[in-house]
Amino acid sequence: MAEIHDQFDTILILDFGSQYSHLITRRCRELNVYAELMPCTTKVKDVKFKPKGIILSGSPYSVYDDDAPHADPAVYDLGVPILGICYGLQEMTLSHKGKVEKCDHREYGFAQVQISRFGEGASSSVDALFEGLGDEMQVWMSHGDQLSEMAPNFHVIGRTSTAPYAAVAHDSKPFYGIQFHPEVTHSPRGKEVISRFVLNICGCRTNWTMEEFIGKEISRIREICGPKGRVIGAVSGGVDSTVAAKLMHEAIGDRFHAIMVDNGVLRLNEGQQVNDMLNKDLGVNLTVVDASDLFLSRLEGVEDPEQKRKIIGNTFINVFEAEAAKIEAAAEEEEKKGAEAKGKIEWLLQGTLYPDVIESISFKGPSATIKTHHNVGGLLADMKLKLIEPLRELFKDEVRALGRLLSIPAPLVQRHPFPGPGLAIRILGPVTREQVKILQQADNIYIEEIRKANLYNQISQAFAVLLPVKAVGVMGDKRTYEQVIALRAVQSEDFMTADWYVFPADVLRRISSRITNEVAGINRVTYDISSKPPSTVEWL
Repeated sequence: MAEIHDQFDTILILDFGSQYSHLITRRCRELNVYAELMPCTTKVKDVKFKPKGIILSGSPYSVYDDDAPHADPAVYDLGVPILGICYGLQEMTLSHKGKVEKCDHREYGFAQVQISRFGEGASSSVDALFEGLGDEMQVWMSHGDQLSEMAPNFHVIGRTSTAPYAAVAHDSKPFYGIQFHPEVTHSPRGKEVISRFVLNICGCRTNWTMEEFIGKEISRIREICGPKGRVIGAVSGGVDSTVAAKLMHEAIGDRFHAIMVDNGVLRLNEGQQVNDMLNKDLGVNLTVVDASDLFLSRLEGVEDPEQKRKIIGNTFINVFEAEAAKIEAAAEEEEKKGAEAKGKIEWLLQGTLYPDVIESISFKGPSATIKTHHNVGGLLADMKLKLIEPLRELFKDEVRALGRLLSIPAPLVQRHPFPGPGLAIRILGPVTREQVKILQQADNIYIEEIRKANLYNQISQAFAVLLPVKAVGVMGDKRTYEQVIALRAVQSEDFMTADWYVFPADVLRRISSRITNEVAGINRVTYDISSKPPSTVEWL
């Protein structure tokens, strides 16, 4: 079976826990080169493909910390180019017998790198990593340690006023190290540095496009499922599951059966809207299953967000397996009446994305688990169905591009994300039908007003949160003591980082007025102005 690494040249990024690691992945993909992030603790023998090049990320650690993460020394014997960024440079230096020392003070912010030239006069040149970038370059620094002595057989290719070894290269091997962060936008020509490494030094093909991906993924799905294999699909109506469902429908047609579970914590009128969109607009065979009583009974009294996610993930699988059994039983009845035999349902489709995978992996030392995404961390260990996740390697913007290629209507492609656990993780406290109704109404007003103001497509994600607190208010000359709604709206490229959206004051005023006047039980509205990091997009 063809794997993604067989079809696309791959840059392997070893993550030492930097908040910027995912940006390295994105910059490579923006060059139309596939890149994949793995823990720095990954052993070379466990990597099932040979990358075209390796990038060692930055890290919040010092290389001298007792629990500092280190790469498998075997990476240097793979015979592929390696680029060390910040901590990655220091890690490479220590591995080659150089020296790293603490700076007098942490260097954080802009710096000017002087690019070193070799040779004399017209014949002088710069190293391949900086070729064509001039003699000086503004960059972004963020480090507390730096090189005090280069490793043997390395030479300087760039320096700053405070870092004499700001960029180095091996004399004979394609090993490079830079103290600055080229992946952040604060390094204006950083993407060009990454381009020199990925395209010129590693020689990667620029064939990572959604046009290329779509055909190869459809072929891969057909190979996985075989000529008769059937798939049952987890569909929520969000862009991820919608694109996954349409892709699956394109690959195997009627052998794909989409299932939408009404778990009791959907948005207002969500079930009917999704049914209309998928059936009428996309021609996908969809069954809507009302399991709200089951979900809400299992969530009764539960406040812990991780427990909510796991309960919902496990219950989803229970419902899917039961629905699959019904579909198979119906098919058997048809066969008894002379209908053509159908294959067995073996697969469960999910719209898992790459950020879901990254955020659900915990490394020793580096990136901590932020939260368990129900798509990747809340599934039953003894689940009978096998997972098929065609979007698992994609970022959100890549999914949207794929959706447009699949002719999914623009309102669907641009729809804001909605978490699998639904409103259960937007109700901070126990989940009840009454609390769900309050949040549904408030959220619906919020989104309605955003659309009226023509702001929806400027915002990456907007939603309301019901807080487990009560506040004093005055309505109709009477004292009230009711609940509080928090509004959240962010702008983001990939949801690994996000900034809060700056609303016009009159829009917020209308939203607040409508919610407090139209939603029984709410007398106060607040707006969340936290960015990610340090906060997450969702509250739970």
